[in-house]
Amino acid sequence: MQEITMRFQTPLLLLLLLLPLLLLTHASLNGEWKLIEDVNDPHVREIGLYAVTENNKRTGDHISLDRVLSGESQVVAGINYRLLISVNQDGASAVKYRAVVWEKEWEGFRNLTSFKLE
Repeated sequence: MQEITMRFQTPLLLLLLLLPLLLLTHASLNGEWKLIEDVNDPHVREIGLYAVTENNKRTGDHISLDRVLSGESQVVAGINYRLLISVNQDGASAVKYRAVVWEKEWEGFRNLTSFKLE
């Protein structure tokens, strides 16, 4: 009887010891903004282009993406991208905007949630 009790106690004890570590790891993966190391990555540029195109549709503006200057990503139910972008606007370049795009790549879903002049 004692052998059976011991056999069940060991995995339970290990689970209780590891649970806080698992919860901390999960919390750090979800919700925390992480620096995008390579803003020249084609997917990051595509997100920036989407933000500008969607803004133009919503506002009637005629701006064009120059480049992505910096960015961060956040794991949510998908990925949020928070990008600082440079755009060409009315013949002037280097106008900066902060754009936030929510993407669920596996669904083909994107949504511009914020687009503000910096």
